[in-house]
Amino acid sequence: MGSATSRDRLIELLEPVVGAEGLDLEDVTVTPAGKRRLLRVVVDRDGGVSLDDVAEVSHAVSATLDADEAMGATPYVLEVSSPGVDRPLTEPRHWRRAVKRLVKADLKDGSAVEGRIVATDETGVELDVDGAPRRIDYEDLTRGRVQVEFRRLDDAEDDGEDGDEG
Repeated sequence: MGSATSRDRLIELLEPVVGAEGLDLEDVTVTPAGKRRLLRVVVDRDGGVSLDDVAEVSHAVSATLDADEAMGATPYVLEVSSPGVDRPLTEPRHWRRAVKRLVKADLKDGSAVEGRIVATDETGVELDVDGAPRRIDYEDLTRGRVQVEFRRLDDAEDDGEDGDEG
């Protein structure tokens, strides 16, 4: 079941089911797990995915798989989740969902740029790179990665560290 054809078949089967729940199907993978297989379905949407969303789409996906022969006779475990922070940003919707996040963007010319996403539109992304705006068209990007920040500048302002003495 690990072939691209089988994966494509699962995507074709599950995309409308996930879409009917108001979510985007981000990825489908099938990996061996002992005598069973693990079917991972990754979903997302603007504003994020709640546990209730995952439960609802999990039930819908399970019912669809039970009614179809796409997984064959070998037992499998279904895992539905949202993408992690390490998911590469490859689609315009990924960049849109990461607005205000610090990212490292790999460009097709082999260079990389690190900056905070300020805005996105249908053709590209605007980054704040060391205080200066930089526009990059999607066609010039290969992928991006959200950079993990343990403490952002906004957090210091929220803690009352504004320099006033009391």
